[in-house]
Amino acid sequence: MTPELIKDAEQRMHGAIVSLDHDLAGFRTGRASTALIERIEVMYYGTKTPLSQMATLGAPEPRLLTIRPWDPTVIPAIEKAVMASDLGLTPSNDGALVRLPIPALTAERREELIRLVSKRVEEAKVAIRNVRRDLITDLEDLELPEDELYDAKEQAQTITDKAIEQTDEHGDQKIAEIREV
Repeated sequence: MTPELIKDAEQRMHGAIVSLDHDLAGFRTGRASTALIERIEVMYYGTKTPLSQMATLGAPEPRLLTIRPWDPTVIPAIEKAVMASDLGLTPSNDGALVRLPIPALTAERREELIRLVSKRVEEAKVAIRNVRRDLITDLEDLELPEDELYDAKEQAQTITDKAIEQTDEHGDQKIAEIREV
């Protein structure tokens, strides 16, 4: 029973890291990435639809994103959704393609993004620690012999340390991207 609990906790910790990566992908750095705009929702026939489900997204240049909708009549709605997002990007179109030039980040905006990244990393760490707490509670409820319980707690701490280390690495990578000029 103990290995199953530990494996489940490991998967939940991995889920927290995957979620962190997904969140960090949406942060604008100095270079273009389609992850910035994938989750923007556009009103399409009365339904909010993610941009990635209605257009081909591209980054042909380091400072340019392109959106080629499969239905060109939705271009005005795409432009409106991009303007309403918190990315601060101004779209332009030629009737078939929406272009989003990525301006360079100001020093102030970089520091703000770094604070947000640090906050998200800390939230992921809290989620991982909560998984560890739940695991330890479940292990204690099993009424294992003292030495087995001690070993299981050691394993729980080991996987927690590993997950937190990965979280820090991912956060540090994103911060390095943001600082890159």
